[in-house]
Amino acid sequence: MTGRRRQFGPRCLLVLLCFGAHAAHAEPYLAVQLGLKCGQCHVNPTGGGLRTAFGDIFAQTVLPAQHIDTALDNWNGQVGQYLRAGGNLRFDASVTQAPQTSSVQQFALEQTRIYMEAEVIPNRLLAYVDEQVAPGGALNREAYVLYWSGTHDWYIKAGQMYLPFGLRLQDQTAFILTATGINMTTPDQGVEVGWERGHWDAQLAVSNGTAGGAVTGDGKQYSSQLSYVESVWRAGVAANRNDQSGAAKSAYGIFGGLRTGPISWLAQVEATDDLSIANGQGKQLATLAEANWLIARGNNLKITHEFLNPNRAAPNGEETRWSLVYELTPIQFVQIRAGFRWNDGIPQDNSEHGRLYFVELHGFF
Repeated sequence: MTGRRRQFGPRCLLVLLCFGAHAAHAEPYLAVQLGLKCGQCHVNPTGGGLRTAFGDIFAQTVLPAQHIDTALDNWNGQVGQYLRAGGNLRFDASVTQAPQTSSVQQFALEQTRIYMEAEVIPNRLLAYVDEQVAPGGALNREAYVLYWSGTHDWYIKAGQMYLPFGLRLQDQTAFILTATGINMTTPDQGVEVGWERGHWDAQLAVSNGTAGGAVTGDGKQYSSQLSYVESVWRAGVAANRNDQSGAAKSAYGIFGGLRTGPISWLAQVEATDDLSIANGQGKQLATLAEANWLIARGNNLKITHEFLNPNRAAPNGEETRWSLVYELTPIQFVQIRAGFRWNDGIPQDNSEHGRLYFVELHGFF
């Protein structure tokens, strides 16, 4: 049995590499690579979710190593005069190892999501829904109405939405996303105002501060960010304060990107302070540095270093994490990601010295 278990992980990886299919999920490095804002490829001005017509065409003609000609027009999400749709499906196989602990091998359906946009007034007024339909029961991620000004330099959004704060990464377990609690698994209900003019981008959101749950007080959460985008670099600042629990939690961050030839760089540094934790033990520091090397069309090598200090008041509690991921987009609608992650944390805690090997499959339309 032991020998069979040792062979299970490599066999899983081999099978998935031979038969798997995963798609191009937008990430900030692609925006840096192209010198564009997130809203160029996504309906949501701050990124993530349904792609715009531009994003659909890019994902089918520029991103993959090879474009298969179907003798039909490229998919642009249009399903009627006023409706556009899209979706993502993620599946992976992984092997997790930790000292003095039995390894864990598993297949997992990460998520299946459906996006729908109704342009009630073209380019001005739209209703948007992002629904996770699997695994488990249906779970709404975003549902909002968005109104654009006539000059398209400001907008107002109301409903359930992802909050604006720094880089919107594909990996929702990244330290910079879990430290703040602001990510694509914790949307909140509220109102967001955005401003876009030239190289500048700014958002301010006021929300319940309960990540979509029931309101328990009269406090609110305030999220804001300001960024400047050039063709080869970008930089921004972000701030968040959540008064919902009575004892406020605050977060401040700086983030940016840089393109140097075929390599696109991302970085973010943030400090959080949760006043509900006594004796100043709610102060955290999280950082991320990432390089994405476009080896050839459809082939990207991602190297990421993360750092987390979960309690700046206590010494020797820091955790670091390295990730190496190869992303292959062989044809449109298909991407395969194979990677390795290494954790290094508190010496006496075996769970913080884990190794993760995975192959991820992602289909999109």
